[in-house]
Amino acid sequence: MASSKPVTCSVLALFFATSLVSAQLTTNFYDKSCPNALYTIQTTVRSAVARENRMGASLLRLHFHDCFVNGCDGSVLLDDTPTFTGEKTAAPNNNSLRGFDVIDNIKAQLEGICPQVVSCADILAVAARDSVVALGGPTWVVSLGRRDSTTASLDAAKNDIPAPTLDLGDLTKSFSNKGLSASDMIALSGAHTIGQARCVNFRNRIYSETNIDTSLATLLKSNCPNMTGDNNISPLDAMTPYVFDNFYYKNLLNKKGVLHSDQQLFNGGSADSQTTTYSSNMAKFFTDFSAAMVKMGNTSPLTGSSGQIRRNCRRVN
Repeated sequence: MASSKPVTCSVLALFFATSLVSAQLTTNFYDKSCPNALYTIQTTVRSAVARENRMGASLLRLHFHDCFVNGCDGSVLLDDTPTFTGEKTAAPNNNSLRGFDVIDNIKAQLEGICPQVVSCADILAVAARDSVVALGGPTWVVSLGRRDSTTASLDAAKNDIPAPTLDLGDLTKSFSNKGLSASDMIALSGAHTIGQARCVNFRNRIYSETNIDTSLATLLKSNCPNMTGDNNISPLDAMTPYVFDNFYYKNLLNKKGVLHSDQQLFNGGSADSQTTTYSSNMAKFFTDFSAAMVKMGNTSPLTGSSGQIRRNCRRVN
């Protein structure tokens, strides 16, 4: 009985801390300070995706890689300088992340109409949502008011972003470390219904693993030689690579997951049931994906007087 009071206090403290963060992020944050912010982001994203369909997946991935490294704070956008090391050269990001020019374009427009008001972190969160919508996926309400970090962590980027080689248990743990459940992980993995993967990230799967459709392996090998071509890319969903739908899960049921980590969601384990549901119920996938994106987007934001509003997303003020 003696230990009950400290535990209760700890739970209450966590509740109020969580409530405080939630209260500081609001859906109408820019309604008065920059009323055209969301429209500006949306139109720029739509234009970018119309020019290059692949850009939708790239912008979604930027937000994911931002949030998984010390929270959704825009740190992924910071360039290296002689005195500052950012996250762009970390293995999961190097020669892989793209879309920075679109974010730069959005930021430049917003600085023109409401200087130093809209954060780069918020731009990433809204651009991710608008990218999914532009490719036929669901929408969700993005809470706003994140501020931008003045630091970055190369080590955290190396260690915290889930690797494509992870098994189901490690995938689940990686997401759990960010406050995301196993169910959230399975839903968020559906982002791989769009986008491309580099040969270096699936070479071992197509040449060494047996739980892969032979026709898919043969197709992927044609663009991914055994020893060369690390940066050659192939779609994560060959059926509808530029449509946000549930074909990712349909593919998994047929052993057509491109990455090792993808196929882990249907490989005789605890994720099989949810993956099967999503393969036949796209509405359920859309609902769960949207909810998980909101949850991920609220990961450890800087709010209030913490951080800053960068004038240029690539460097601190």
